[in-house]
Amino acid sequence: MAGAVLRGDEELFTGRFVGFVVLAAFLAACGEGESMESFGGPTMGSTYSIKYVRHAGDADSAQVRSEVEGILAEVDQQLSTYRNDSDIERFNALPANSCQTMPASVLELIRVGEQLSAQSEGSYDLTVEPLMNLWGFGPQGREEKVPDAAALAEVMQRVGHQHLHINGDQLCKDAAVEVDFNSIAAGYAVDTIAARLDALGIHDYLAEATGELKAKGKKLDGSPWRIALEEPRDDQQIAERIIDVDGYGVSTSGDYRNYFLQDGRRYSHTFDARTGAPVLHDLASVTVIHPSALMADGLSTLLLILGPERAMDYAEKHDIGAFLVIRADTGFVIRTSPAFERLSGKKTD
Repeated sequence: MAGAVLRGDEELFTGRFVGFVVLAAFLAACGEGESMESFGGPTMGSTYSIKYVRHAGDADSAQVRSEVEGILAEVDQQLSTYRNDSDIERFNALPANSCQTMPASVLELIRVGEQLSAQSEGSYDLTVEPLMNLWGFGPQGREEKVPDAAALAEVMQRVGHQHLHINGDQLCKDAAVEVDFNSIAAGYAVDTIAARLDALGIHDYLAEATGELKAKGKKLDGSPWRIALEEPRDDQQIAERIIDVDGYGVSTSGDYRNYFLQDGRRYSHTFDARTGAPVLHDLASVTVIHPSALMADGLSTLLLILGPERAMDYAEKHDIGAFLVIRADTGFVIRTSPAFERLSGKKTD
């Protein structure tokens, strides 16, 4: 996964699923004592980037960077499925009928996952890591191929949010399930960073991690943070729509950068937990705008799993700001929910 690529006054962020173009103006006039600060680096197998307007008396950039990187290190220690010593991987290694004391943040994310699972009738599920590995997409995946029916049936015995429960500060399981937070971890990290920036008195910023982002306030020249939503292609980057963002998280999930072909059929890394298989529909990508980057992250994945018709029905029923890109014979078709048109370019209360 790539980091930021500069192109004139545009900056392109690529994440786990899709990129965002942030239309920046770094050479704008500024007030006395104001400056545009920016920094970034590697995180969660990809990159992060922070941009903010520093006013006279604000914390210096070294302190802000230290605070942000401390948050990212903590998220990695708690939620990463790519390190054996993380809190969640130690839980995943436990057998059935086991419990483990967990940080409050992990339990919070389990509850969010339970909510999204219930609302999608089980299609979205945090316990799909064994399926990801079986199909070759997970951290222990060996080969990208369609598994045989017996292997799939065995793994499906270890999938399902109903096998998890919280007992005080412990996370417990009654089957050998494995939790994968990749559909919400980056959004959670962005929300946590945004809260820390607010606490430091920084109120004009764009925080991004692995492509998930949240923007608040204005840029140095007083113009809004502008995000370009990419057309879902793996050969080039083309902006489908540009939106203004102030006070919202934005997340895009797509199926076009992590997939394999077998017998003429395309299999992506987006799974329906009810079937144990990658989704096979024409919805190529989903962008969600939400006050919470965590919820934008999870909902973009949930809607992508549901497919074009069910996703739009869900978005309209739950008043979610959703931007759908659907494959068609002539190219791509765009559908947006009423909430997306209302929220894009407008500020939260």
